[in-house]
Amino acid sequence: MRRWSDKVEAQPVETTLYSLSDAPPGADGNRREVERHMTLYRVGSILVEGRRELCLIKNISAGGLMIRLHCTIQEHTPVTVELKSGQPIRGRIWTRDHIAGIVFDQTVDVIDILSSAMNAPRPRMPRIEAHCHASLREGANALRVRVCDISQGGVKLECQTILAKGADVVVTLPGLEPQPGLACWVDGGFIGVAFNRLLPLGELVTWLHEQRETQRGAA
Repeated sequence: MRRWSDKVEAQPVETTLYSLSDAPPGADGNRREVERHMTLYRVGSILVEGRRELCLIKNISAGGLMIRLHCTIQEHTPVTVELKSGQPIRGRIWTRDHIAGIVFDQTVDVIDILSSAMNAPRPRMPRIEAHCHASLREGANALRVRVCDISQGGVKLECQTILAKGADVVVTLPGLEPQPGLACWVDGGFIGVAFNRLLPLGELVTWLHEQRETQRGAA
């Protein structure tokens, strides 16, 4: 039987381009095909106006990055992105011809970021806070649980019923297909579920936006 980690590794992924240029990628309208680079996969999150949004990071240089946004952000809006754990980087959004990027307020050390990405354990996927109820099924037992946060790879749930670590479960979130997974950790009244397959980024972003609109309508 294939392990969950094996299934994750088998997923098709897009790649992030690491450039050694000081210029923000794409901001000057030129394609820098001759730059030395190394590609690594990275789905990221940015903090903008008090909310966290998922994005796909396409290019990183010392001066900024190019991203694929899944929401509308006005040009020149200040944002914060975390390229290394615990080290937020501030910058401002730019947009041009349906692409977007961030110009950093100060240049960063790309070699340091790249070395950390290569040597560190596999990073956790960006998690986004969510506030809704879901169904958690283990065998014939169905439980009503509260969603705390979610990523492409799993979900954190508040659950008053204690489940065994390693239990096979199915999580049904409102508006999404049931997601089979594994109870990878249990801590008090909380459970971490690792999905058997990654949620497509676009599907997750659409779901997050729908949940946000539902919460606004209920306020």
